[in-house]
Amino acid sequence: MKKILLSLFTLCISLTSFAQTGADYNYTIGFRAFSLMQLPKILNQTNTQDYTKAFANGAMLKFNDNQISYRISGAYYRDDIQFDNTCATCEIANGKVTDYSFKIGFEKNFNYSKIQPYFGFDLGYRSNRFTGTIAQRNPMASNVTQTADASKNGLVLTPLIGLKVNILPQLNFYAESNLDFYYSYEKQDITETGGVARTVTTYKKWEFLLNPISAGLQFSLNGKN
Repeated sequence: MKKILLSLFTLCISLTSFAQTGADYNYTIGFRAFSLMQLPKILNQTNTQDYTKAFANGAMLKFNDNQISYRISGAYYRDDIQFDNTCATCEIANGKVTDYSFKIGFEKNFNYSKIQPYFGFDLGYRSNRFTGTIAQRNPMASNVTQTADASKNGLVLTPLIGLKVNILPQLNFYAESNLDFYYSYEKQDITETGGVARTVTTYKKWEFLLNPISAGLQFSLNGKN
């Protein structure tokens, strides 16, 4: 029994020492390999609760200070999109969505073990823009196609929780989940075919966007000792 306890104690010490070396670096560079996220609502989009998959769409720079790290991060997403507008049988929108953000914040580890849970908070700027067309779904309706340019720009507040697993002293895998509190100024510019009529509307609104998981790798640089 004593040998078992001694072995467990030795194992815990070795794991802690192994992970501790991962914290003994001044800087860490992170690359986001995969994200599952909610994008801001576009126009009168009906499927706003759907999640979007993104690959290799973000990076992070961290300045390490013991159990607290100060972080600067950025993310970029651009892709074709199609969605029901107003209702499932009303209109269909097709176009391109571009979404990017820049944030600064901090994260704090709960321990120095090989597996390190952490929490944090980011504050920053987010921009979302859709350019495309809107057409009627009902074939009996007037076949008029509108061009749309909808943009949102504003402040984003992001509490987060995550988990890091030390693979090597200078390399770890991370996965985190966060919630974006997004306050934006929105401008919708709708133009009829041939420029016959144009409607421009503006809004200020809050949105709450859940990002269930972001995962990637982090590399530590410039040892403190």
